[in-house]
Amino acid sequence: MNGTSTIVRPDPSTVRLDGPWVHRDVHANGIRLHVAEAGEGPLVLLLHGFTGFWWSWRHQLGALADAGYRTVAVDLRGYGDSDKPPRGYDGWTLAGDVGGLIKALGEPRAHLVGHAWGGMLAWTVAALHPRLVRSVTSIAAAHPMALRREMRRTVLHRKATNQARALGHVFRAQVPIAPERWLTRDNAATVEELTRRWSGPQWTETPDFVAAVERHRSAMMVRGVAHSALEYYRWAGRSQLRGEGRRFAEAMQRKVTVPVLQLAGAVDPCVLPRTLAESPAWATRPVRTTTFDGVGHFPQQEAPVATNRALVAFLAR
Repeated sequence: MNGTSTIVRPDPSTVRLDGPWVHRDVHANGIRLHVAEAGEGPLVLLLHGFTGFWWSWRHQLGALADAGYRTVAVDLRGYGDSDKPPRGYDGWTLAGDVGGLIKALGEPRAHLVGHAWGGMLAWTVAALHPRLVRSVTSIAAAHPMALRREMRRTVLHRKATNQARALGHVFRAQVPIAPERWLTRDNAATVEELTRRWSGPQWTETPDFVAAVERHRSAMMVRGVAHSALEYYRWAGRSQLRGEGRRFAEAMQRKVTVPVLQLAGAVDPCVLPRTLAESPAWATRPVRTTTFDGVGHFPQQEAPVATNRALVAFLAR
């Protein structure tokens, strides 16, 4: 065995976990996307973040369906049982995936709820495809341009807590090959390390945390997922030096006109309060921000009852 652990590569279909939802494949923007769906009513589309997959929304699927919504959680491009093409991890294409999915689901518009990368993607779709969006709920995420501004402002700061340091893994992802090995070593032990480091202390002592870590580690080990997940960060970093990044930034100056809710954990080490406070500059309406005490980077998993209550109240308005 030469001292190395066996690499386990689960079949992509293993992410299709049973529950009060149905699994289906939807073709949109030239790729196949796997979704889990529950309920009937106005469409709520759930967009997960880094290290996650559709199951990150297990606590929201049933709750929002019970509240009268057609609730769909998607494996984003490159994740879970969705297609993992070699390209298309730029902001334009990812927004096109979401817009195409809304249309492929037969709906004219959707409420977008996104966590982390998914939250920034929700802001992006609302800016680039405004006619397809009813509202945006951004969880543990800021507007992409607010995040960009804060990272540029703090990148040379020596202060221990600043936005550039908080997202150090973004810079780590820029080199080839090594980040994939880091993310998948010991059957994705890094996923557990990051989840524990980024979470509030209360959740990490619960059975739900253990189950979440097990599922997310397994999903990260599906062939192609680690590389695809890192490609999101690589495009975000490298585009800053290219014309496409400048054009994307110009397009994202278009203000979001739909209602926006920001949900955040008070002890989230990844997206800092100052960054969240910058986001309303890119919205035409007042942006409500709700912060949960003792919660870290995963409010929808760490505090599902409070998160669901806030979501239902916002969507009802």
